[in-house]
Amino acid sequence: MSLKETTIKCKQMIDDLHEQFVKTEDPADTKSLEFFHKVKSETAPMFELTSQWLEEAEEFVKSRGVSVHPNQVKSTHENMEMLILHSYYHDVERKRFKELHQSSHYVLDMVLNDLEKQ
Repeated sequence: MSLKETTIKCKQMIDDLHEQFVKTEDPADTKSLEFFHKVKSETAPMFELTSQWLEEAEEFVKSRGVSVHPNQVKSTHENMEMLILHSYYHDVERKRFKELHQSSHYVLDMVLNDLEKQ
């Protein structure tokens, strides 16, 4: 999969997570083993996607003259991982979740713009 495809998938994923965060209630028992296994199985592909994006994006910003800084790539990867977890555990305020969401979109859009210029 290309960096462009991975980036588009990440954008869709964080939009889905945002919708999940907004529309779902706080889970009843976040400490139950059943809930943990549910979260683990549902989030595994998301974490794989963000790791793949991190590898591809780091390589892209290293090897070309682009507007995205390597630190922004690392931060965006961390932000996406936090979005994944917070969308299930609801342990952050809506404002903070929205900030993480917007920040991630900003950098993902910058990567897509840099790819278009290539």
